[in-house]
Formats: sequence, C-alpha cells, structure tokens
Amino acid sequence: MEDFVEIKPGGAPLKRIYLNLMLWFVGRAVQAASKVDPAVRQEFDSMPMGFIFSLGAFPSGPWMVVEKDANGRVKYLGQRVKDRNIDLRMTLKSMDALLLLFTFQESTPVSNARNRLFVEGEVPHACTVVRILDMVQVYLLPKFIAKRAIKRYPRWSLKRHTLDRIQVNIRTLIGC
Repeated sequence: MEDFVEIKPGGAPLKRIYLNLMLWFVGRAVQAASKVDPAVRQEFDSMPMGFIFSLGAFPSGPWMVVEKDANGRVKYLGQRVKDRNIDLRMTLKSMDALLLLFTFQESTPVSNARNRLFVEGEVPHACTVVRILDMVQVYLLPKFIAKRAIKRYPRWSLKRHTLDRIQVNIRTLIGC
C-alpha cells in the first residue's frame, strides 16, 4: 500500500498582509480617535484602568491589541497577544471571517449573528469596543463604505464629519 503525503494548505500571504495592515491602521485610529473625539473618550471612560482588548482571527492571527493604561490614555500595543494579560479577546472564526469584516462586506453585528465572532471577557465591555470600532470606521471610511461596515450611520455635526475626521486620519498616520 502506498503512503500518502499530507498536503498542507497555503498560508494565504496576501490576505495576511492586508489584514495586518488593516488591523495596524484601525488600532492606531482607535488611539487617535480617543484623543480627538469626546464620544470615544467617554466610551473608554466606562472601562477600568489597565484594560486591554484584542481583535483577531483564530487560530494564529493576525491580531490588534489596544490598552487603556493606568493614566487613562489609550494606546495601540501592536499585534503581539502572547505574554499579555488580555481582559477582552474578540476572535473571529478564521482569517476569511476577519477578511469579510475588513473588506466591509459584513458588519460586526452580522458577523456575530452568523456565529463568526467569539468573545472571551465581559459582554458589556465587548459592546463598548464594538461601539468604539463603529465610530472609528465612520472616521476612516467614506460614507458609502461605512454604511455597509456599521449597523447605523450616525448623524454627526459637520465639524465632527470633517475636522475631527481629518485630525483622526492625520494622527493615525503619524502615530500620535
């Protein structure tokens, strides 16, 4: 009888590169939005000091890790989840599920409804993180794309849609 060679699937390098870039950008945008937008700041105020959350794909990533430090500042910590005490871990079933989320083909509530999103941690904190991510997506994306990415497109003032959006995007790019 012949021995069969096990064939392992490819690593999908283009998907991984795209998702790494998107998670990096969104993580930095969360940090920037917390400095610019009072509503994002208020959402973070409801979380305890030292709170760390992550968003990524099962089993091996990529990941985004964000922390509210002891001083109340929000920091993007990068993609490393090992050796961190993560309070809230939001995991999508696979890299393909994460790709659906970050190509804006489906929103976070739809991913959750289709059992693609798993949460380890407190549900109220997960709801807060989803609200923060929705606000960040409105800042980063044009309206016609953001409408597909979030549940309801908000009615914001002109200043918030223009000046705050510019500030968030600049802070995201330069990292402050």
